[in-house]
Amino acid sequence: MTAITHHIPDEQIRAYAAGQLPHAFSVVVAAHVSLCDDCRAQLGAEEALGGALLEREAPVALDTAARDRLLAALDSSEPPAPPMRGSGIFPAPVMEALRGDPPKWRMLGGGIRQQILSEEEGASLRLLYIPPGRAVPEHGHNGLEMTLVLQGSFSDSEGAFARGDVETAHDEVDHQPVAGPGAPCICLAATDAPLRFASFLPRLLQPIFRI
Repeated sequence: MTAITHHIPDEQIRAYAAGQLPHAFSVVVAAHVSLCDDCRAQLGAEEALGGALLEREAPVALDTAARDRLLAALDSSEPPAPPMRGSGIFPAPVMEALRGDPPKWRMLGGGIRQQILSEEEGASLRLLYIPPGRAVPEHGHNGLEMTLVLQGSFSDSEGAFARGDVETAHDEVDHQPVAGPGAPCICLAATDAPLRFASFLPRLLQPIFRI
């Protein structure tokens, strides 16, 4: 197994532990943590620190109506569904986003495909399929983009990324990822704003592809 060399930044691990990340980025973090021993250990440390801080807080009395709603919900709740399992290259958090089904790819052009998994509050989560040697259009960012490699590899101005690696790109990063040789590159990508494409055709098709 290839060693993971590009990890989730500390601030995203901390926000994930505190439940403060949008859903799209949370799935990327959860999938990476399921593959990376180092980030899984750091997440455990952040969760332990958060628990210790909560224990130091003064207790607050629970509102009677809130308590009654909680008890009613517990009484009426159905048994929880069994946890989703990973399948092939897809870790359990990705399979959960896929609702247990294989990807339903939609062509973007040049052999590149995508499946949009979720869109909410300006953030989107998608799977990307990039044939070996194929470059995605050059682009910058209007916000944050986090891309986790699930199969194959890609490289750009920021480095080379293989399975388990995460590239975190902010609005100062302009790049053109190119899929490496061998297996097609399959990535899980989350963004919180539309990309900023350098050429005209991708900009023209951007509303159709919702990227």
